[in-house]
Amino acid sequence: MTLPKTMKAMVTMGHGDLDQMVLHKAWPRPEPGVGEVLIRVGACGLNNTDVNTRIGWYSKSVTSATTGGTLDDVGTEDPSWGGAPISFPRIQGADVCGRIVAVGEGVEASRIGERIITDNWLRDAEHPEDLNKTGYFGSERDGGFAEYTALPSRNALAIQSDLTDAELATFSCSYSTAEGMLTRANVTASDTVLVPGASGGVGGALVQLAKRRGARVVAMASEAKHSDVMDLGPDKVLPRAPDNLRGALEGETITVVADVVGGPYWPKLIDILERGGRYTCSGAIAGPMVELDLRTLYLRDLTFMGSTVIAREVMTNLIDYIEKGEIRPALAATYPLEELHAAQAAFIAKTHTGNIVIDHRVSGEGDV
Repeated sequence: MTLPKTMKAMVTMGHGDLDQMVLHKAWPRPEPGVGEVLIRVGACGLNNTDVNTRIGWYSKSVTSATTGGTLDDVGTEDPSWGGAPISFPRIQGADVCGRIVAVGEGVEASRIGERIITDNWLRDAEHPEDLNKTGYFGSERDGGFAEYTALPSRNALAIQSDLTDAELATFSCSYSTAEGMLTRANVTASDTVLVPGASGGVGGALVQLAKRRGARVVAMASEAKHSDVMDLGPDKVLPRAPDNLRGALEGETITVVADVVGGPYWPKLIDILERGGRYTCSGAIAGPMVELDLRTLYLRDLTFMGSTVIAREVMTNLIDYIEKGEIRPALAATYPLEELHAAQAAFIAKTHTGNIVIDHRVSGEGDV
């Protein structure tokens, strides 16, 4: 197979607004290095990390909610998820579905032709459990908002599925984030899990994955999205931010809050946790600064868990769930690569339910 020397790519040139993402029609195609594979990208999903990294929201100098626009107070030392600078230009996009079209030294040629989705956590080969040596695909190295991308062979996970590339591109970030949260909180069938922001990619994944574990699930979402959220299978759906959350729960005993929202409503989520309950968090789209009464934490024996770098078994388990049909994609919309600005604007507006995906077939480039 003859591969082109250049490719179409949407390249982020620096921190700032959407105009920092620039379409290049002849960007150098990557070559797979030792132990790496080259992927022809069929589709690539959007996620909050793309937005937060582009605008520098992860910097501790930023205290506002994620808006997707230019921020004036981005620190220069900690604007990426890992609390460090990020190198530009950078091709973002982590949630890739595609096929292996070439391999680097040390990788079996038999992998060529495999359909894959990505494990986005770039672990140190010699110290895979060292969180400080872990990077993220589309952040510490170029990702999938392009026709081709290269990554370590161990991060390209073969999958057998009748789902489309766009549907499979919904899983890598949102569902692994959700499964990582539930794994860290040790959610079981004895739990009742409250999911704020259940209409989003991670929120919807939390609903499905918690139900898969046998837990009872109470979802929270704007009322216009209740029908879509109910299709994901929760036991109950509440408004996005009831004034009287305890009353709205109607006696439900919440043992776990799985949250990516944060913001000013946060204290109410903590107040309704059962004694000995767990709070697991992997985002703060409504704002990172929250108010905590420490007496609530210690007098009620609560456990708080941050969740970012997932356990190594999470992606392997997800592949198994997908292939068995135990979870399903929630694909809200697809856009061609050329319309990534519009896709990300729609993602930020949060009027959709589920995941938004860049699909190369929309431009006639996919079907890989």
